[in-house]
Amino acid sequence: MRKPLTRILTVTLIAAIAWSCNQSDPAPKGTYVQGVFVGNEGNYSQNNGSISFLSREKNIADIDVFSLVNGSNFKGGVQGYAVAGDHGLILVDNSNPGSDKIEIVTANTFVTEGSIGAPDIENPREVISVGGTKAYITNWGTLNSDYSYPVGYVAVVDLATKKVTKKINTDKGPENLVLYKDKVFVGDYPFSGGRNLSVISTTTDAVTKTITFKSEPNPIGIDINNKLWVQAGLELFRLNADTYEIETTLSISNNKAKTAGHFAMAPDLKTIYFVLSYDYEAHGETYKFSITDTQVNITTPFAKRVFSGLAVDPLQGLIYAGVAPSYTQSGYTLRLRSDGTLVDSVKVGIAPTSFYFR
Repeated sequence: MRKPLTRILTVTLIAAIAWSCNQSDPAPKGTYVQGVFVGNEGNYSQNNGSISFLSREKNIADIDVFSLVNGSNFKGGVQGYAVAGDHGLILVDNSNPGSDKIEIVTANTFVTEGSIGAPDIENPREVISVGGTKAYITNWGTLNSDYSYPVGYVAVVDLATKKVTKKINTDKGPENLVLYKDKVFVGDYPFSGGRNLSVISTTTDAVTKTITFKSEPNPIGIDINNKLWVQAGLELFRLNADTYEIETTLSISNNKAKTAGHFAMAPDLKTIYFVLSYDYEAHGETYKFSITDTQVNITTPFAKRVFSGLAVDPLQGLIYAGVAPSYTQSGYTLRLRSDGTLVDSVKVGIAPTSFYFR
């Protein structure tokens, strides 16, 4: 069991984006030094995830970069991608037990360099570069026979040897990571049953602090004032990233039927976007709030729709939003301005859920 397939949107969304389907030529093969990488989760049972590459100057993407360069696919779903040093790390989640892996490529060319698999990698979730010499990768581990979550771990990857040098036990369902100075905050996946935000020292590769919440904590990012924002259930918390003191608590909604997710911080580190959804993420809206707000305004949506993924380009400030019409057909990446108006839409792979900017 992996991430539940909760991002299926109605077929009617296709009509809203079909008009902007792409006319330009894709970037030449091998020119992946600068641009936007889209992680397409794919269909879990079919193991057909992919990474799409989009040049900022084009409105057509290389749909499956890895296959284009290497002549084969991942044989799994894609949970995330990040560049660490000269290497690109792709988190591959296979429906067959023991077949998960980290696919390692040369960042600028996407030529494969090898992979790291089980037992070091089991249910990989998110990846972050630490100093360019190593990477942290959250892993759920092997789920229990009743599909409940065991204690997960962060795999420490030495980029020189391309090996996992350590497993750091955290909480159930470790997920998002946020780097701040010499520490990494590790959160938990919703519905995992985890309640602790773990703090890992990047010097010792050990947990130095745990901060307990009533719901699974999701670290969003560090704002302009070096404050850590954390979402837990339908609440937002602003923490002092050095002392771990909770300074502010904001309510998102009182409607427990709704779920908040896909949080993304703007490049100015003052604005945060998120999706508030219901009916298994089939319906809902997208909102934004300022770090100085005393309450979250959910009366005026940023966009009157849900997305399967959300991120903001640090170079151009455009919002990248994933649209997944179904888990059997190609999805789209929408590029939006900060006022919510549409720039264009780009056809990508199945179920676009994550973005990485270079």
